[in-house]
Amino acid sequence: MDYKNYFQGNRDKHLGELKEWLSIPSISALSEHKPDVKRAAEWLAETMTRAGLENVTIHETKGHPIVYADHLHAEGKPTVLVYGHYDVQPVDPLNLWQTPPFEPDIRDGKLFARGATDDKGQLFLHIKAVEAILAQEKQLPVNIKFCVEGEEEVSSPNLPTFLEENQDLLKADMVLISDTSLLEKGKPAICVGLRGLCSLEVALHTANTDLHSGSYGGGVPNALHAMVSLLDSLHDEKGRVSVEGFYKGVLELTPEDREEFKKQNVDEEKLKQDLGLDALFGEEGFTFAERTGARPTLELNGVYGGFQGEGSKTVIPKEAHAKITCRLVGHQDPQDILDKIEKHLYSHVPTGAKIVVTPMEKGNPFTIDPSTPVLQKAADAYEHVYGTRPVFTRDGGSIPIVETFSRVLEAPVVCMGFGLPDENLHAPNEHFNLENFDLGLLTIVDFLRRV
Repeated sequence: MDYKNYFQGNRDKHLGELKEWLSIPSISALSEHKPDVKRAAEWLAETMTRAGLENVTIHETKGHPIVYADHLHAEGKPTVLVYGHYDVQPVDPLNLWQTPPFEPDIRDGKLFARGATDDKGQLFLHIKAVEAILAQEKQLPVNIKFCVEGEEEVSSPNLPTFLEENQDLLKADMVLISDTSLLEKGKPAICVGLRGLCSLEVALHTANTDLHSGSYGGGVPNALHAMVSLLDSLHDEKGRVSVEGFYKGVLELTPEDREEFKKQNVDEEKLKQDLGLDALFGEEGFTFAERTGARPTLELNGVYGGFQGEGSKTVIPKEAHAKITCRLVGHQDPQDILDKIEKHLYSHVPTGAKIVVTPMEKGNPFTIDPSTPVLQKAADAYEHVYGTRPVFTRDGGSIPIVETFSRVLEAPVVCMGFGLPDENLHAPNEHFNLENFDLGLLTIVDFLRRV
């Protein structure tokens, strides 16, 4: 079948439909957009129905809806479960957008809108690939299911329960996700590792009121000094996390792992230049790609307290606050790491200070062996369409639900992304390169037929 001509002939129509979806401000984090999130789910359900999918259902949750659909007529063939999300990030700061975030605009071969690459644009490719196969061949080469949520951008609070309660409905031989990116233009990548996540907040208190630094300075504890001292205890001078037992479960890199990282061809000198840095920083003995893809971290995301207004105010602050996140790898358990950090913090509280530790997010790391047969078929599909074999990468970010799918459904997860790293996901002027819109459609069709 001539899919290239089919997609070219329907390109304007497909992009018009995608623009409709992108025009709906489905921002899951903001309660005033709850009706818009529901409207985006309804749009998706209608589009799936028109594409030829069956049993299209909108499942209500305690938060935003989950949309399910399937087409199960390929007897004896594998079942593929496609996961994606239709919610998007907030758009602030609005003044930095060249065109309004929910008025999709095509310029320089790119489609600009919030959600263009994360994840409406990439998910849309799967719907249109299925529609194309049904239009051209009247039947699918596989059985297919879709599970699409509206809460990924707020850490998927209701999807794990939905997976646990609907294992038979969602049972599949593999899970297919397009919410990652190529290595760079023309160089595809398949993600075989995602770091896990845990986060916490620390509140530190000293006196019961802010104090005059002239009357009390040098005689009472300062909350900011105490917080700086406490946070400094979390790392050694070489960048390693000093929390006892933090590295338990972290797998050492094999020579094969390091060869795969080398294929990413990260130019550390150019990276420093691009970021305006004199030096990179991290654990000794690891490259930038290894540090950000295969090593755990403990990062300070926010430290605040005391007077922050214009001018001077000579006070000794009574309280200070810090926000901390960890990226996790291997067999690290988020709750175990939170417990160890909390123990460390309480055992290092400076004299005269009291702390309260509040645990927040938790997500498990995910890894899969690149030699898994279905991943090799995905690599074959990329190579056939893009003309070059993809690199198997470990991404530094976290998509906790990937590990949940793999564990609950006991199925391999194939992360076939079609975005690019510089497409401003989560930032102003988010966009999707239409070259990968075109090639992505062909790659998905090729992959489904190979499977």
